[in-house]
Amino acid sequence: MVPADYTINRNKEKKTAKELFKDQHKDQLKDAQEWVKNTCQSCSAVAFLVATVVFAAAFTAPGGFNDSGRPVFEEKPLYSFFTVMDVAGLSSSLTLVVIFLSVLTSSLDQEDFQSTVPRTLSFGFTFLFFAIANTMLSFTAAIILTVHLKKAWTTSLTYAAAFLPVSVYAIVQFGLNIEFLKSAVNSIMSS
Repeated sequence: MVPADYTINRNKEKKTAKELFKDQHKDQLKDAQEWVKNTCQSCSAVAFLVATVVFAAAFTAPGGFNDSGRPVFEEKPLYSFFTVMDVAGLSSSLTLVVIFLSVLTSSLDQEDFQSTVPRTLSFGFTFLFFAIANTMLSFTAAIILTVHLKKAWTTSLTYAAAFLPVSVYAIVQFGLNIEFLKSAVNSIMSS
């Protein structure tokens, strides 16, 4: 960044440092804007899919309903866990949609990329992880409630398969989330 004293100085072409920077980085800004828009659109699509799945799961109780219309597994603690994870998945995915829509509707100016965009994307990716994790936890709870496996190895294999997508996403996105988090913290500290 430029010291405050130099912000009013102009070069031979009568441009300030800020104007010169903007001119020299026009292509980079366009590429960044395009990347952010594509990323937000893709993540919004995933969020809508997650919201659709968890919304449908809320009305399709694992094990079905008894004659009085109550969920069969309503008294089991794992059913409460299923319900909480399902609601958390829905709220995370809808929050995610709002976050990415706010980015898509912003101007995405050069200044936005210093703090607003990294911070918002960091929140968005975090909520995306929570939405996927909550959905998978809800799915796993439903599997445990409805499928009673007798052998330990088949039970372990089923649980491992249920947690695989969350684990892969966490590993793949971990580096990106750390970089966005660093950028967001740096922008907050420098403000």
